[in-house]
Amino acid sequence: MRRLLLAAAALAFALPAAAACPDEAAVQDLARSLLANQPAQPLEGMTGLPDGQCAQDRLVAILSREWGRPVGYKVGLTNAAAQQRFGLAHPITGTIYEATVRNRSGAELPARFGSVPTVEADLIVRVSSEAINDARDHMAVLRAIDQVIPFIEMPDLVLAQGMNGPNLLAINVGARLGVVGEPIPVEASEDFARRLGAMTVVLENGERELARAPGTALLGHPLNVLPWLAQDLASRGRRLRVGDLVSLGGFSPALPTEAGRTYTVRYEGLMPQPVSVVVRTR
Repeated sequence: MRRLLLAAAALAFALPAAAACPDEAAVQDLARSLLANQPAQPLEGMTGLPDGQCAQDRLVAILSREWGRPVGYKVGLTNAAAQQRFGLAHPITGTIYEATVRNRSGAELPARFGSVPTVEADLIVRVSSEAINDARDHMAVLRAIDQVIPFIEMPDLVLAQGMNGPNLLAINVGARLGVVGEPIPVEASEDFARRLGAMTVVLENGERELARAPGTALLGHPLNVLPWLAQDLASRGRRLRVGDLVSLGGFSPALPTEAGRTYTVRYEGLMPQPVSVVVRTR
């Protein structure tokens, strides 16, 4: 009996600590700060990404009552520099709401729309087939999506200080608002895939260029994001569904919003003429 107890103790010592999901009261406090547009303090006691995911699930359940049902996902940290900043070797996933994609190009929104409001160049795709969950190459991905949508994301980074990987996951990777442009029909062709990778994405604020990046800034190619996301969701027992929208990641840093600006994201080389999406701030 004593040997069994010692073996059990040794096994328990060898196993990783159980996830330290922040309690519901802490997540409710975070949600209140978000809804009041007040910067929040980081959640304490989290030991890794599973804790941040648990907190995110609780936060999304609260905020979806205010911002509308979940309509898809956003993938954050899709470039090596951003991953290195947070000490991670891979992207992370958040959930986007109806409010995230409600505004159309040309909309005017408050510059102070959130606790720590920012703006960044992004791109959305729409899922048209559940074959996306098994797609691993560019042509298979293109056959499972039907729209590419110009997108200015307006994330809320929420925290006054102490941002790290688990807390970025906990705040739902900053998902809050955005502005969508005119959808572009997907062509399931090698040429369309080439143009997505070769395009240049430019963010301007009406006075100057703020950022410029190639399509390859997102995991080497925008279409590489979807197989990663499908596998991440599968690890948690989830699947992409027809109609899901996926925000592929930032082609620019998340920059503080300023009042009285006209932010434009322009996609050069994707179509015969540049396409763009615009938001104005007040």
